[in-house]
Amino acid sequence: MGALVSGRLAGKVAIVTGAAQGIGAEYALALAAEGASLCVADIRSPEATVARIEEAGGRAAAFVCDVTAAAAVAEMVAQAERTYGGVDILVNNAAIFAGLEATPFERITSQQWDAVHAVNVRGVFECCKAAVPAMRRRGGGRIVNIASATVFKGAPMLLHYVASKGAVIALTRALAREVGKDNIGVNCLAPGFTLSEGVRANASYDEAFRVANTASRAIPRDAEPADMLGTLVFLCSDDSAFVTGQTIVVDGGSVMH
Repeated sequence: MGALVSGRLAGKVAIVTGAAQGIGAEYALALAAEGASLCVADIRSPEATVARIEEAGGRAAAFVCDVTAAAAVAEMVAQAERTYGGVDILVNNAAIFAGLEATPFERITSQQWDAVHAVNVRGVFECCKAAVPAMRRRGGGRIVNIASATVFKGAPMLLHYVASKGAVIALTRALAREVGKDNIGVNCLAPGFTLSEGVRANASYDEAFRVANTASRAIPRDAEPADMLGTLVFLCSDDSAFVTGQTIVVDGGSVMH
């Protein structure tokens, strides 16, 4: 099947980090389905996601990249430009979350804190720093940083994670002010607790946790990765051309702000 040429993102080039599996893979597939050419990045091989995109008729290339390594991130963006001619969209999804155990804050070690913030915050910074010049060369672009509804809840027992996602929201607002003149929009998608592959495999998130979380929602059901995709595509497309610096929570109405 040939490459997709229609859709809201036809002709666009998108980088999605943390896309080897789980929600990140679904983000990449959704953007490809809208016509974007994908640069699928992860610290692990994302070839399986690339194969799924190609099987569906899309265009995709795999990039093994540690988002905390500035040189590797810069090379990823350079390769994306060489492969597709530019970069229009960056989805900063790479993060440490699914493998974390619920832990009282005084038991979180300094090393654990630093590891979470290195990926979840500095990784976003490194990717934005590398991608923005490429977007300027294209006359604009869209950055979507993946935050979390836990920031608005003040969710306990994951202080390192919640603090890191709060930093992502702050980074998004400040960066939106800096690059708006370049026709680059910067926004956050903040999912609620979502049943990704990694979450399903984590014993910390047992049935009682899921039931309590679902009961807090105006739409009282579990969130699946597919629930995030409409908002993601909106934020990546020209439909949101005059939206920047915003955080959209997608959690069924547990958080309202």
